[in-house]
Amino acid sequence: MTTMLNIIERRFAAVKDELQAKVPRGPDLHGHAAVLLALTDEPDPQVILTLRSQQLSSHSGEVSLPGGRWDETDPSLEFTALRETHEEIGLPADQVRVLGPLWTRNTRWQVAVTPWLGVVSPDAALTPNPGELDAIFRVPLSYFFDDPRIRTDRITIDQRRIYLPAYEYEGYEIWGFTAGVLTEFLVRVLDAPIGRRDDVPVRALS
Repeated sequence: MTTMLNIIERRFAAVKDELQAKVPRGPDLHGHAAVLLALTDEPDPQVILTLRSQQLSSHSGEVSLPGGRWDETDPSLEFTALRETHEEIGLPADQVRVLGPLWTRNTRWQVAVTPWLGVVSPDAALTPNPGELDAIFRVPLSYFFDDPRIRTDRITIDQRRIYLPAYEYEGYEIWGFTAGVLTEFLVRVLDAPIGRRDDVPVRALS
């Protein structure tokens, strides 16, 4: 039986080499960060997301993918993604089957973030770092295919206007950069029918 994960792996293999060639490299990757788009190994994969602590000085209370900024001791951005994931949710690197990098995206704060696509066991024990996270939760990828957005946000990055869907799942609001990574993955790898919609309110972000 062909599962969604089989389809993801087959389609991602067609673009993996091209994406791998574009990954930022070098001895100095200041201004770069990496996150992990972790999918559970089951017929309807779930993506693992986190809720950042309300006590943090930046992005407090926001939904994020596990990850963070490159450290000068990190040999690569893949290492950064796995290290930060372990620190944030307690998932060891050897429990992640990394498929490869996705498209690097710039944030509004001029940080270049490279997401890494990985597969993990649905039974993986995850524990939120109390100093960084308030919660860890999972969302089935199939949830996004009906485009159940609650609004469309408009942001400007590098003088380009970008429209991003925002979602709400079991009380968690998924928006901004995290929604952008998910949407790009769903559209470019799985041909998900997610596009700009003008029939919903647009919230301009500051």
